Amino acid sequence: METVEQILARELGQKEEYVKNVITLLDEGNTVPFIARYRKEMHGAMDDQAIRQLADRLQYLRNLEARRQEVKNSIANQGKLTDELSAAIDEAATLAEVEDLYRPYKQKRRTRATVAREKGLDPLALVLYAQERDCPVPEEEAKKYIDPEKGVNSAEEALQGASDIIAEMISDDADIRKHIRELYLRRADIVSAAAKKDPEDTVYRIYYQFSSPVSRVQGHQVLAMNRGEREEVLKVNVVMDRDEALALIFRSVLKKPPCASTAFVTAAAEDAYDRLIAPSVEREIRNHLTEVASEGAIGQFALNLRPLLMQPPVKGFVTMGLDPGYRMGCKVAVVDETGKVLDTAVVYPTYGERQKREAIAKLSALIRKHKVKHIAIGNGTASRETEQMTVELIAEVGGGVSYMIVNEAGASVYSASKLAAQEFPDFDLNLRSAVSIARRLQDPLAELVKIDPKSIGVGQYQHDMPQARLGEALDGVVEDCVNAVGVDVNTASAPLLTRVSGLNSATAANIVRYREENGGFTSRKQLLKVPKLGAKAFEQCAGFLRVPESEQVLDNTAVHPESYAAAEKLLSLCNYTMKDVRDGNLGHLMERLAAYGHKRAAEECGVGVPTLEDVASELVRPGRDPRDELPPPLLRTDVLEIKDLKPGMELKGTVRNVIDFGAFVDIGVHQDGLVHISQISDRFIRHPSEVLSVGDVVTVWVKEVDEKKKRISLTMRKEKLADPSRGKKAE
Repeated sequence: METVEQILARELGQKEEYVKNVITLLDEGNTVPFIARYRKEMHGAMDDQAIRQLADRLQYLRNLEARRQEVKNSIANQGKLTDELSAAIDEAATLAEVEDLYRPYKQKRRTRATVAREKGLDPLALVLYAQERDCPVPEEEAKKYIDPEKGVNSAEEALQGASDIIAEMISDDADIRKHIRELYLRRADIVSAAAKKDPEDTVYRIYYQFSSPVSRVQGHQVLAMNRGEREEVLKVNVVMDRDEALALIFRSVLKKPPCASTAFVTAAAEDAYDRLIAPSVEREIRNHLTEVASEGAIGQFALNLRPLLMQPPVKGFVTMGLDPGYRMGCKVAVVDETGKVLDTAVVYPTYGERQKREAIAKLSALIRKHKVKHIAIGNGTASRETEQMTVELIAEVGGGVSYMIVNEAGASVYSASKLAAQEFPDFDLNLRSAVSIARRLQDPLAELVKIDPKSIGVGQYQHDMPQARLGEALDGVVEDCVNAVGVDVNTASAPLLTRVSGLNSATAANIVRYREENGGFTSRKQLLKVPKLGAKAFEQCAGFLRVPESEQVLDNTAVHPESYAAAEKLLSLCNYTMKDVRDGNLGHLMERLAAYGHKRAAEECGVGVPTLEDVASELVRPGRDPRDELPPPLLRTDVLEIKDLKPGMELKGTVRNVIDFGAFVDIGVHQDGLVHISQISDRFIRHPSEVLSVGDVVTVWVKEVDEKKKRISLTMRKEKLADPSRGKKAE
């Protein structure tokens, strides 16, 4: 039997040695970001996602092993564990297979077979099921078991009891269940229909007459059908050819040549399938499809969340945040370059033309007073009207200001949170939202970490997912992003610090309290003075925390303190000093390192080659932000209306959400347009995420517009337009 390490190495395509090392590091309490960044020599430079995948699979395999042992102990306590059965349990590759093997020995609720056994009909069932050549005629054999005292009043009652016992034996057979399950996965269809005779026109209309092979049904289809079924709009079933399934069972239970009891066993097998196996396997298949779809949706949510968090910040500018609204007006917050609130206001541009002119005048004054450079507009209620007003506002102030529509999902959750109340005790909920929207443009990561990632809204059917599993996956993405960027220990909020490797809510709060009481940190070593931040926590967090105020320039890089000596040795080998790092005079470090030889330099520095190369990269660009290397966000100065869109029109847009069947793109119209998966690329792709990520700025062409239903169909394949010459370019 393969070990856990061997299974993981085979499944992940990694060396067994690397897998063992990662398992050891995880068991020692090291975090995924720390392992991925600072222990590359031990795992062959796996990235954080690969290590998380390993950790998830490791947990499953350990749970599987624990369950195997529980099952064997339970069967052994019954005195029924054989060497053959023990080996079969050890070889079971999934929890489902383990449960199939355990089924005959599991304590059941009272069944028809249980009642029959209590009546003493087990011997009759066994002799008929054996189908020996000299097998007795069932009706004659059954007469021997008539016993009114036991509740068997006739041969027919005895045969019915024997049939119930045989049906349960067949249903409990692990091999039969495994083969039936595999048959369903290969050959069954999942079918949905409207729950009512005359259904209303709902979002589920495409599932009123829907059928797909189980093997090919898409995850989003499974989740949509599940939700429609819960809302009692749909009826969903898994349909399997009964004769095909029965043929498989007959091959397992019927012996040749036929004997006197063959017909009886055949009927019992049919009963086993119809009454016990089919309903149970259908539930298993539905659960399997839901589990696979949920994992896929969670994976896609995580995939979308990563680029959203890693969007390049719009740094160094005074920013105005607008939280649109009708009844309560549009809430306004102006924040400085660091996110500090300078001014707030409420305007009412949707109340009428006079109120809109007043709003423009008031906002113009704020822009001039604080030298606002960018405006962030939330994409919620009244966003379209607020965007139109903003265009007029920019014209009023004479230009020099641009705006961007910001996804405000979760802003209201943050506004009502305890954290927001602590940050802005004198602001009402709506003004807090405006501040959050402004800061989301300035530094998306720092602001979005304050919000439960499930509330950010870049997935599909997130409320239908296993919430604990979804939260765990998304928290992992947030942690990886925060640690990839690094955190300024003297300016970071407690929620941001909480996401740093090795820190938790208590130690993050202690860091904030320490700097409030003692002033800003002046070195990484000073972190060891923070209460409850011990040596292990320091080891995990130090490389991800930046201290720009430190005299040690390496304290503002991703170089871990354990590698400071190696960094200084590297500089010496390449004829540089720490002053050159501080002054940014390492333009030829990489060339000198290459000339010296990476392997030779690594040996002399006492580190592995991957660590040496990471150290060199940090020395060349100390304090670098990986987000600065990404394309900047798309800022606009004008707005389109849906009536302005014409087929063939070329537009620039920002990808807002990537889902199984396509991507939604913000093209400067209130309604996002859909690029169907078939319109994303000229080559075949299995999923839109192969080409697109949230935050990507893309060129699209308008394919179709339905003003009435507010639907915009886009394409990224210009040559596929029916008449591209009709198009005009629009910025």
